[in-house]
Amino acid sequence: MKFLWTTLSVNDFDKSLKFYQDIVGLPLQRRMDPPGMKLAFLGEGDTALELIWDSKRHQVDLRTPVSIGFKVPDLNAALAEVQAKGVKIDSGPFQPNPGIKFFYVRDPDGMNVQFVEEIGH
Repeated sequence: MKFLWTTLSVNDFDKSLKFYQDIVGLPLQRRMDPPGMKLAFLGEGDTALELIWDSKRHQVDLRTPVSIGFKVPDLNAALAEVQAKGVKIDSGPFQPNPGIKFFYVRDPDGMNVQFVEEIGH
């Protein structure tokens, strides 16, 4: 079995698309705009993040203990870049062991987004 994508329902499609492109750095793979909906697949390689906005769906609330994580080559550089773009650091940075460092921000709908540096990998 092959993992293909994670789907996030969003409240403001354009704001979310901008966040995942400009803050996280995911390239747009494809976008579709069927009537009453907007969809986008972002990322590189075989696994993608799918954003969906649906005019029939009620307000989305993603403030849960769930998070999505993205690997960065240099956590300090990622932290500085995120802050320079006006995004508030939600928590961290943390280094629970010598092999990993990470921090969290929130996307426009409140989803925990984790930036992770794997040290020595």
